[in-house]
Amino acid sequence: MSPLRQVLAHAAHAPPSCGVVHVIGIDGRSGSGKTSLAREVAAAWPAALVSMDSIYPGWEGLAASTGMLVEHVLTPVARGRDALVPTWDWLASRPGPLLPLPAPARLVVEGCGSTVGPAAALIGTRVWLDGHERVRRERALVRDGEVFAAHWDMWAEQEAQVFGADRTRERAHLVLRV
Repeated sequence: MSPLRQVLAHAAHAPPSCGVVHVIGIDGRSGSGKTSLAREVAAAWPAALVSMDSIYPGWEGLAASTGMLVEHVLTPVARGRDALVPTWDWLASRPGPLLPLPAPARLVVEGCGSTVGPAAALIGTRVWLDGHERVRRERALVRDGEVFAAHWDMWAEQEAQVFGADRTRERAHLVLRV
């Protein structure tokens, strides 16, 4: 069964997890295919899509991003309210504008840290994507270019710390290789 079908099958049987909203979280290390799968899921399900790439407060902000996701997106959505997604202006290295997210019936959240810590309790289908480091690195550098190359090791270290302490992969409903 394809990764898309596996995610949709799990979501079909998962109760609402964020108030009355059904949420799928797609997590994993950089370059594992989270964004591509999330776009497929959001189109097929159909659902609003939030990317952690918009939320991270800079290259050293992985650990802080999950709290921002919970505070600014998942908590308002759980209360049936519209959310304001925080963004980061990567070129200016400062917070960017808040993006409105009207209260959705379904939501897909993707990116490193999207199912970590308190976010996990608000996500009904937690997906972890695996991949060999060499392949993941190649994908990430094709996607983001040499800008990411300079930060790869630092980001990978943050991933190891955040995911290791949280046991994110072990707590996922689905572990997939895309």
